[in-house]
Amino acid sequence: MSEEHLTEPVVRPPGDRPAGQPCPSRPAEVREAVLRAVAERCLATRTPCDTEALADALLVASELTTNAILHGGGVTGFEVDVDGPGVRLSVSDRSDALPVAVPPVDQEGRRRPGGHGWPIVCRLARDVRVSDLPSGGKRITALVSLV
Repeated sequence: MSEEHLTEPVVRPPGDRPAGQPCPSRPAEVREAVLRAVAERCLATRTPCDTEALADALLVASELTTNAILHGGGVTGFEVDVDGPGVRLSVSDRSDALPVAVPPVDQEGRRRPGGHGWPIVCRLARDVRVSDLPSGGKRITALVSLV
C-alpha cells in the first residue's frame, strides 16, 4: 500500500503569495505555519519529530512575533524554512530599534512586567541575527535546532 502526499510551501516569499492570503502576523498564525512546516518535513523525510525541540521553535516564533507587535510597529514579514536539523524563522517589523534585554527590576527595585521574550529567543536559538531592511525596519532571524 502506498500513499502519495502533495505539499506546497507553507510560507511563500513576499509577492509570491496567492491573492487574499496575508502574511501570518499573529503569534497563533505563526505557530501554525511553523508546526505545518516541521510536520511536512518530518513526514517527507520519514523522521520522527522531537516534540521538545518543536516546542522550543514554536516558543521562539511566538516571542519574535509578539515582540514585533509590541515593540516593532507590527509584523511586516514572516518566513519559515526547515533547514537540515533546524528551523529558520524570520520575522520583520517596522522598527529600526535593536532588541534589548531589560533588567527584571527598575532602579527603585520594583519588578517590571514582561521583558522575557528576547532572552528566551537568545537562549533557545542556536543563531540569532538582526538585519536592517532596505525600506526601513528590521528582520530578526533565529535558527532553532530540531534535534
